[in-house]
Amino acid sequence: MANAYREIFSAPGAKAFSSAGLVARLPLPLTHMGILAMLSETTGEYALAGLVAGTFTFSMAFLGPQVSKAVDRRGQSRVLPVATGVSVLGLAGLLLCATSDAPRWTLFLFALLSGLMPSMSAMVRARWTELYRGRPQLTTAYSMESVVDELTYVIGPALAVVLSTALFPQAAPMAAGLLLLVGVALFVPQRSTEPPVKPRTADGDGASALSSPPVLVLALILLCGGTIPGMVDTMGLAFAEDAGNKSLAGLVFAVYAIGSGISGLLFGARRIDVPLPRLLLIGVTGTALTTLPFLLVDGVWGMVAVVFVAGVFFAPTMVVIMGMVERTTPEHKLTEAMTWMIAGLQSGVALGAAVTGIVHDHLGATAGVSVAVVAGALALLLTLCGLPMLRTRLARAQSGPVAVSTPDRGEPAVCC
Repeated sequence: MANAYREIFSAPGAKAFSSAGLVARLPLPLTHMGILAMLSETTGEYALAGLVAGTFTFSMAFLGPQVSKAVDRRGQSRVLPVATGVSVLGLAGLLLCATSDAPRWTLFLFALLSGLMPSMSAMVRARWTELYRGRPQLTTAYSMESVVDELTYVIGPALAVVLSTALFPQAAPMAAGLLLLVGVALFVPQRSTEPPVKPRTADGDGASALSSPPVLVLALILLCGGTIPGMVDTMGLAFAEDAGNKSLAGLVFAVYAIGSGISGLLFGARRIDVPLPRLLLIGVTGTALTTLPFLLVDGVWGMVAVVFVAGVFFAPTMVVIMGMVERTTPEHKLTEAMTWMIAGLQSGVALGAAVTGIVHDHLGATAGVSVAVVAGALALLLTLCGLPMLRTRLARAQSGPVAVSTPDRGEPAVCC
């Protein structure tokens, strides 16, 4: 396994852009939890804190793909500094308003502006795609990126809580802004690995990548899939609070990420001789089935035991979906399409957390965890309905055998 990951970093510039991308992607989870921590401390109103944090998350889910669309048209080096500057100014305005007891509408306004934060995980994936398009190393790179995403969503929220409680309430959003500035400043000057702007065709040039049926279906599948970790976030906190130790919620989040991360690393290092549509069906079916044990959970330790298994299918399925997007999307729309995948996932997490909280408060713990079961079933239904179209699009896009494995394990597998 180590050889597969060592090989992808042998390309010139790979270590540099992936390291800078790691710094620049930490601000996203840090900002969401940082806003929650800051406003709950400064106003004492958890509902307001949740609404403003949700405004940021959904703003980024909508604005992020627009930033990426501009990147596809003009290039990373021209767009990222501008988007980053506006987002950081939005964060600064949010900090100022939270500190100066400004009108509440200003909090929502600056949270919206902060949502212009670029999707750096999509930018990094675009560079990996440029390096390894049509080669088996790309699956390994996508697998590693999924694991890195998991790590940031474990480290970011925990770091936000520590900063805003141990230092001062505004510390976490402030750190997010600084990390974003530093990460983008390190990332953008690496022009040798920046994907060139691709020529655009006359047909459907101005349309969003989301108008493509494969992109739309896969984004909706991730929206449903993201609802599951959103449920885990909320119910992990609820069960930990019932146990009298809120810090145990961090263990629930970490175990979920560990299960997903281990499976993602193993998936990226092995030769997979299975067509991508079949891998998608296996991944989504496994995801749906592993939500069923949640119905038996009645405490935090049961949650810890169940979430590891629930996370096993998450990262590999994300890798497969990104592979399908890469194969069915024109090169001049690829960054935007990848960002829609991430936006779908982030929206699902936010939606799952919110819906689970409401259901839990009104109907109890069993109803709360059932949100994941419903989401898994919907994801599977969408997959079954979309598979014929996805198979057709993949077959149409394929001009020859496409690898889904690493090259040191023999001949590449055929994707479809």
